[in-house]
Amino acid sequence: MNSLRNSRRSHLSRRPHLLRAVIAVLAVLMVVLSSCAQIPRSGPVGKSKDESAGNPNAPVFFPPPPHPGATPESIIEDFYGAGSGYEGDYAVARQYLTQALSVSWKSDKRTLVFRKATVVKTGVENEFKYQLDLAYAVDADGVATQFPEGTTETIPVTLEQVDGEWRISAVPDGTAIPEETFKVIYAAQPIYFYDPTFTYAVPDVRWFIKKNTVKAMTSALLDGPAPYLQGAVVSAFPSGMKLARESVPVVSGAAQVDLSAKELVDASAEDRQRMQNQLTLTFRSQPDVVNVQLRADQDLVRVEDNGSVLPPVLEKNAPARQIAVSNDELVRYENNRVSALPDMQPVAGLNPSAPAESPTSQAVAFLNGAGTVLYSMIPGQPARQLTTRSTLSHPSFSPQDWVWTAGPGASGATEVVAFKPSNVPQGQAVPTVTITPPWLAGRVVRDFRVSREGTRALVISEMNGKSSVQVTGILRNPDGTPKDLTAPLTLFSSTPVDQGVWVNSTTVAVMKASSTENVVPELLSLTSSQPQLLPAWPNLTTISAGNGPEQIFGQSGAGVFQRVGNGWELQLKGPVDPSFPG
Repeated sequence: MNSLRNSRRSHLSRRPHLLRAVIAVLAVLMVVLSSCAQIPRSGPVGKSKDESAGNPNAPVFFPPPPHPGATPESIIEDFYGAGSGYEGDYAVARQYLTQALSVSWKSDKRTLVFRKATVVKTGVENEFKYQLDLAYAVDADGVATQFPEGTTETIPVTLEQVDGEWRISAVPDGTAIPEETFKVIYAAQPIYFYDPTFTYAVPDVRWFIKKNTVKAMTSALLDGPAPYLQGAVVSAFPSGMKLARESVPVVSGAAQVDLSAKELVDASAEDRQRMQNQLTLTFRSQPDVVNVQLRADQDLVRVEDNGSVLPPVLEKNAPARQIAVSNDELVRYENNRVSALPDMQPVAGLNPSAPAESPTSQAVAFLNGAGTVLYSMIPGQPARQLTTRSTLSHPSFSPQDWVWTAGPGASGATEVVAFKPSNVPQGQAVPTVTITPPWLAGRVVRDFRVSREGTRALVISEMNGKSSVQVTGILRNPDGTPKDLTAPLTLFSSTPVDQGVWVNSTTVAVMKASSTENVVPELLSLTSSQPQLLPAWPNLTTISAGNGPEQIFGQSGAGVFQRVGNGWELQLKGPVDPSFPG
């Protein structure tokens, strides 16, 4: 009995310590929870594991709900601050809206990304403007448009009082978030289409919230390519095909893509194989997706590989060699050695410059020293004059064996011209296509380079001393003949540029040549909003690129240099204007 009393006393004596410990733990938890509930839109983020498709480690923001007595200005600012909290279909942001608007407001219509924002009174009672310095606009399919600093966008906002608290009663669909928040919760992801021959995979870079990318990627893929690629690429999915359910679950590594049954069942075996290949390429960036299952109303549709459909080439590589000029003749530059081009006739009398070589045939092209005449040549035949202009851009071959250049036409308007000189005997007319894109009106084209798979072109142009770097899609007739260029996508460099080359399917290298000053080339990527500056080097006059950022070459009067780490390494003296096939 005494031992029981002693045990009770001992237990009771410990209880204050236990209570203090529990209180301390609860205090810590309260601090943690309150800090999570008040994380600002640009502050620290937490982790959330989502078993659905996407990045399970994607950061998640926890914006605060409306606080009592908030002013209209505060409600507007905090509503858009809550745009970082995408969980539960922006459940917190909807608390800032009236009940009717919270139901009808479409959060995913578009996302405006701003550098800074200000609430402005309009002079009309309860009406305001949310004025943005706009950096990007991202539509519902993840297509991003970048804007230069100083671009403004004004969002009208109307408020009313609900039970004594201000709530937003009218606002356009979509969210607006700071640029620093955008960089944390969004990521650039390529979805893939085909070139018109289904030979090559063409990346179409989109911006999606990191956590739910698989479903977003699938919806975007079914909706078709971005505007600048429309008509230049094709999809295995017929127009009108939709998801049969509003999710793309990933079960044991298999992305279950449930599509509208009729279109899927009616598709040929080859088309279904291409659909699966297209989705597999699109999901390759998602670590939780191992394979793809096509389903019709949740029933598995078997995709049989009968060998008639080859997987598309994901990244078309350039051959390892370069074409260059040495002692006024066209030469091959490879493995730091110069050799003669096989079976090519002398061209020293034409003072060749800016040579280009076809990646698919033995055809070559070059300009004269003044850059006013374009020539082509094939083995065993003399050089053939293709066009004469007051200025011409560096020739560029597509894998379809068309050689492209740009310059002013007879009327002075800028023209883009393509020729197909291979296998055309002397004396016969070379197939020629002339395009006058309206978006190049008044501009001088400094460089025009066709992408490795031939569906796009890098265009560097200038107007009133200001340069633009753009990527356009190449539209073709059913027989493969070029017919037009699409309205382009604009990339932003940190300095003026006058030449550029493709580094891979999503990256270009650009620079402004100078024979007297240091030159800083830049890498511009479709997957990044910020240019990557390469090491400065004196007097670079041309740039070329093989396969990837490690195979970038620059040429100055001192020789040909290759980018190595944070510098440039001399490769060879003698050859000038080196250029990889394409």
